[in-house]
Amino acid sequence: MNRRTLLRAGGGLLAGGAMTAAAAPSAAAAPAADPTDGWTQTAFTYSWQKPWNLDLADRHSYSGGVHRMWVYATDEPFQEDSTTDPRTEMRWKNDYTTGNRMWDADVYLPSGSDGASFVQILRGVHPSGTPATDIMLNVYDTNGGTVRRYDGTVLKTDAYDTWFNVKIAHRATSGTGTVKVYFDDSLVLTVADRGPATRYFKNGVYNHGSGRVEARFRNILYWTR
Repeated sequence: MNRRTLLRAGGGLLAGGAMTAAAAPSAAAAPAADPTDGWTQTAFTYSWQKPWNLDLADRHSYSGGVHRMWVYATDEPFQEDSTTDPRTEMRWKNDYTTGNRMWDADVYLPSGSDGASFVQILRGVHPSGTPATDIMLNVYDTNGGTVRRYDGTVLKTDAYDTWFNVKIAHRATSGTGTVKVYFDDSLVLTVADRGPATRYFKNGVYNHGSGRVEARFRNILYWTR
């Protein structure tokens, strides 16, 4: 099964999973705590995944602290024998099974990018029959750029052509853990993960749609607790 099919199946795979949208704060509410309070900034490493027949410079640039990544729907996958969709992504090397981990970066999604994942938690080693990801955030070309969890829950509109901060905090356990998503330090989603696995973060563009897709990243940080 290729990743485009998995994306479309995401809603069904989540059946029974707990999910809540963040409540809107009242006018009298105290300022929310910073999502990183109590966390420790931690070093991380990564490798690149890009069309196997191209140089990284053909699909990535770095200038002024900004990583710019793009890919075309007609590009090759990251491995010659792979059936997955084309991508240009950072594959984080900080694999984990349990504990608290947080991905943190400013993200810029240019107009027109449609059907692309820009950050995900991939379950690199997982029990047979369980999903390949705990969460994917995708952008679609509607309402000025719509960010969704997979192709379902809307988390943000008017997302094109502006920088916004994204944090994904994962409390991973030996059973079912919890994933929280923050935009500009406001909680927008709390959802159960897909059960035990060895996972890692990925960010970039993973093209599930058509045409050209792009994402940019700056101030990329990793937090643990």
